[in-house]
Amino acid sequence: MRRIGVLMSLTADDAEAQARLAAFVRGLRDLGLVEGRDVRIDVRWTGNADNARKPAAELVALAPDIILASGGTVVGALLQATRTVPIVFTNTADPVGGGLVASL
Repeated sequence: MRRIGVLMSLTADDAEAQARLAAFVRGLRDLGLVEGRDVRIDVRWTGNADNARKPAAELVALAPDIILASGGTVVGALLQATRTVPIVFTNTADPVGGGLVASL
């Protein structure tokens, strides 16, 4: 079973965050990947970038195959926690200018 870590930049009770997570799970299901059968999804919530270090470290400690960062503001904390686990991120206006990637 593959393991996917998800770091959300919003709180667990945020309706938009829940909708984003549900859309991600639906997308996986549409690809034939069912949570609990084919993939395990571990989600951590930050609420803001200042609180991202601890949940980022928790996710990396779980040894996921990949991490989804929902919100570019949490990518920095993930990059501090790992340089070996692939990170896919969303909602980032300028990832090159922000120093998240060398180039597109």
